[in-house]
Amino acid sequence: MGKLVDNSILDAALNAIKNGVTKLCVCSTQPTTYAEATATYKLAIKTGLSSASFTGPVDGDTSGRKLTINQEATLAVDTGGNAQHIALCSDSVLLYVTTSTAQTLIAGNTVTVPAWDIEIADPN
Repeated sequence: MGKLVDNSILDAALNAIKNGVTKLCVCSTQPTTYAEATATYKLAIKTGLSSASFTGPVDGDTSGRKLTINQEATLAVDTGGNAQHIALCSDSVLLYVTTSTAQTLIAGNTVTVPAWDIEIADPN
């Protein structure tokens, strides 16, 4: 017997991220906690994110549904280091982490995080 999930279920998960995120953090290492994302490994942070910082959910590229995190330009780099991860946080919870293009950031400069997707595939 095949598997099926309604788009509303996948959208609920993506909307929980979309409606809960207030911070985007560029991190030097993969954070596993809110404190690590917003302080310990944080190189740059964008605060004040809202649902307007996202596009979707819409049909995924392959299957399922996706949420696009819109580009965030000219984030101030607070701490120099090697950027490797992007973390999405609410006011107190680490919601989602992904890898980023590795690059060296210099304190006092800025960094632009290009648009990227979170995609949840349909079940196989």
